[in-house]
Amino acid sequence: MIVVGDEVRAAISAKKAVVALESTIFSTLGLPAPANSEALARCTKAVRKAGAVPALTAVVDGVIWVGLPDEMQELVLNASVKVAARDLGVASARRLSAGVTTVSASVVIADQVGIEVFATGGIGGVHRDAEITGDISADLDAIAHHGVTVVSAGAKAFLDLPRTLEYLETRSVPVIGWRTDHFPAFYTQSSGLDVPYRVDDAKSVARIHVARRELGQGGTLLAVPIPTHAELDGQRIAEAIEEGLRQVDGRQLSGPQVTPAVLAEIEKATGGESVDANLALAENNAEVAAKVAFEIAQL
Repeated sequence: MIVVGDEVRAAISAKKAVVALESTIFSTLGLPAPANSEALARCTKAVRKAGAVPALTAVVDGVIWVGLPDEMQELVLNASVKVAARDLGVASARRLSAGVTTVSASVVIADQVGIEVFATGGIGGVHRDAEITGDISADLDAIAHHGVTVVSAGAKAFLDLPRTLEYLETRSVPVIGWRTDHFPAFYTQSSGLDVPYRVDDAKSVARIHVARRELGQGGTLLAVPIPTHAELDGQRIAEAIEEGLRQVDGRQLSGPQVTPAVLAEIEKATGGESVDANLALAENNAEVAAKVAFEIAQL
């Protein structure tokens, strides 16, 4: 069962701007405490400041929430169970006490209730050695299937970014650079890979979104580079990623266990700077998403 919070329901009914937010990033699975709580506060504030309503998604006592009430947000901050798109029905049927939504789950939920813009930090994608393991994030198919514009700082930096872009092309998902010609690499502004399209304002994104909606097509990925002041050193990040992946192999981790392990190594290698970078890019993405949602509402 999906329950829409009062403020979000009123905004959807009035055709006002709404931005869906995942909850994994706001749990300790995404960021260490108290940075996770700070991220939630900064992202929701950024959405409101740009003229939209934030709609936090999560699962509480088997109820799938869009616009989780403030009094329940502590459950999200302390939750330890991820809920992806495939898990939503199971989590609801089994009355999961507290689960945080991933990108794929949040996109599905947003589409179900009529929210057309979703903001996150970075999406999942094609993992390295996917030709052997078959490990491709459900985020990509969720974006392809659902008419939601996803705003992110590219994909997580430790993924196979060229294959991720190729997969998105195969699934007919347009990747659009926000004021850039290059695909961001989460902690750095450019991966060195080109994007097929570029936009320089929110109204242009809104027009693309509406055009795809009228054609009955799926979602769009808006790739927003991390703000310049928060960008980290690419070489140091690359070395940390390699060490993290070596640990993943050595501990035989797979699936949802990979991301926390690699992020922990990056945090260690950067002396915590990666956490500050994550906060900055998440807040920036939320602001851009709200501007896009506002323009879509105007159209």
